[in-house]
Amino acid sequence: MPQPVRDSLLFQPIRIGTMDLRNRIMLPPHGRLTGDPFGPERQAKANLAYWRQRAESGAAWICGLNAFVGNTVIPGFEPTGLGATVRGVFRSPRFRDAAGAFAEAVHSGGAYASAQLIMQGGMPHSPSGVLANYTNNQIPHVLTPDEIAWFVEEYSFSAGESKAAGLDGVELHANHEDLLQLFLSPATNHRDDEYGGDHDRRMRLLLDVLHAIRRKVGEEFTVGVRLNMDELFEGGYEVDGGLAIARSLQADGTIDYLHCVMGNNWGAPSYIQPHNYSVAQWSELAGRFKQALDLPVVYTGRVATAGAAARVVDSGHADVVGMARAMFADGDLVAKAREGREADIRPCVGTNDCLHRVVVDGMRFGCSVNPGAGRESEPAPPRTDSPKRVLVAGAGPAGLELAALLAERGHQVALWERENEIGGQMRVAAGAAENAAYADFLVFQERRLATLGVKIELGREARAGEVAESGFDAVAVATGARARRPAIPGADEPFVVEGREVLLGRAETGRRVLVVAMEDHMQPLTIAGHLTDLGREVTVLYPTPAIAPLVGKYSIGAPLAKLSAGGARLEVMERVTAIEPGRVISRNVYSGAQREHSGFDSVVLACGGEAESGLYTALRGRVPELHILGDAYAPRRISFATRQAYELARKL
Repeated sequence: MPQPVRDSLLFQPIRIGTMDLRNRIMLPPHGRLTGDPFGPERQAKANLAYWRQRAESGAAWICGLNAFVGNTVIPGFEPTGLGATVRGVFRSPRFRDAAGAFAEAVHSGGAYASAQLIMQGGMPHSPSGVLANYTNNQIPHVLTPDEIAWFVEEYSFSAGESKAAGLDGVELHANHEDLLQLFLSPATNHRDDEYGGDHDRRMRLLLDVLHAIRRKVGEEFTVGVRLNMDELFEGGYEVDGGLAIARSLQADGTIDYLHCVMGNNWGAPSYIQPHNYSVAQWSELAGRFKQALDLPVVYTGRVATAGAAARVVDSGHADVVGMARAMFADGDLVAKAREGREADIRPCVGTNDCLHRVVVDGMRFGCSVNPGAGRESEPAPPRTDSPKRVLVAGAGPAGLELAALLAERGHQVALWERENEIGGQMRVAAGAAENAAYADFLVFQERRLATLGVKIELGREARAGEVAESGFDAVAVATGARARRPAIPGADEPFVVEGREVLLGRAETGRRVLVVAMEDHMQPLTIAGHLTDLGREVTVLYPTPAIAPLVGKYSIGAPLAKLSAGGARLEVMERVTAIEPGRVISRNVYSGAQREHSGFDSVVLACGGEAESGLYTALRGRVPELHILGDAYAPRRISFATRQAYELARKL
């Protein structure tokens, strides 16, 4: 039986460079999604409050500033893509004040503060003009020797400004297609000068930067490097190459630690691994680096739970663990783990919606399971002076979160659920292997509600007449969504089944399956992946011009890799117009050209949901206060449902 997390080596101190850490938990850059620390006052305030709360909870080290160094481009050239910049933040007249405020916020909570120095290489620079991935075809600019020298000085200047602002260290971002990684990689560095060729020459830019930084900041300042252990890219370095880079860095004597990670900006895995991957999946590989080095090793990569963090350290895979999305899910993770309250930690489900809401949808940051994340600067809603009797109808993500939040405010809450289990569509989705963490979250919510004294009545459907006569002061309808069955001729044939029923194990399919995908996020990929797990031969037809257009690049690679490995075929721009025994007819959504698809035993519908809003309509004018939220209003993702619950709970 594993020892309690609080008794783990995780909570033993360690010295990294000039930092005497109180435990082994480090927060890598991620909080900028909550607000730009160099932006408007409201955003900067939100960012600082986010970090301060995690430091006060007990995190030892917060490398919270993902800060871009200055760029050099010709007049008028416009870098593009995530992270593209011309003027680095270190050149901003506000940098010292903003970074100093970050350092003060972190130090006030007893933690150390550092910054990550980033230059996204393809924005637009490279050593040789060679592309670093297979999903982007924008040809980069090849750096000249003078431009390389300029960058060396810019890194040095940026580190100096970090120290002047009161930070405790900097980390060079030599991974995930950063300019520094492109020079390290034999796949992208084909130069024939002193900065390319063999291993030593590919190392030169990184070492030149490190030497320049040390000349600027001296020895009393912590400096580290974040490195891909394996590029997982054809022609790139593999694990032995990563170890060779690590040994060269140690021999150079300029860094205080090595931060080991996996993944890139687009692939399978991406560097922000979704729930398709195991918790801390590559920590054992980090252990090879730890065994090969005398330097302290940090490991980051889907360390989603306190237990996983403890296992990484206790197994000798790393000296320190980095935790990011788990800190979105629960800002008090460290304190709860230290106090032995692991069951009270809100689990991260790894959807990556925290990232994709911002970079794909252009919306405000939000965590799927913790709608309060990023809002630490806002005053918490007080306990009510006028408790209401509230009925929440539906125990899906929206209803569960609303019931808990209302109970925490002091309201008397009843939660009725028509099914015999809580969870709504989260429970259905948990039937897929990669969604196991959804079930963990539902267990957490059930325990949370029990602690708050909220009684969940399962198997009780909220009927309008009974609700209207029950005397509730307010009713919140969170009845979710029914499966959408599109008006396609033949959709009612016996060989056509609903994907939700497949996930629940209630519907069987034949060996050869065609999936009709009419939902823009993860559902069709989840259902198709589940079918491949069952050994089915799968073809998926999308009417959209791209597969799963609302799934961002940091998550799309994992399900597509799984489907490809399982032999599935995916086609786009095909709108299914008829389903008949032995064949399915589709038309190209643009040209209208008709195609016939045959040889399938079953057709599975993955078409999202339609709002179950009948109760809301029937109760209008019959109860004192009526609200609707979640999929009952409009079917969307988990983060939409929990955010709506948060806003409504503040209002009631």
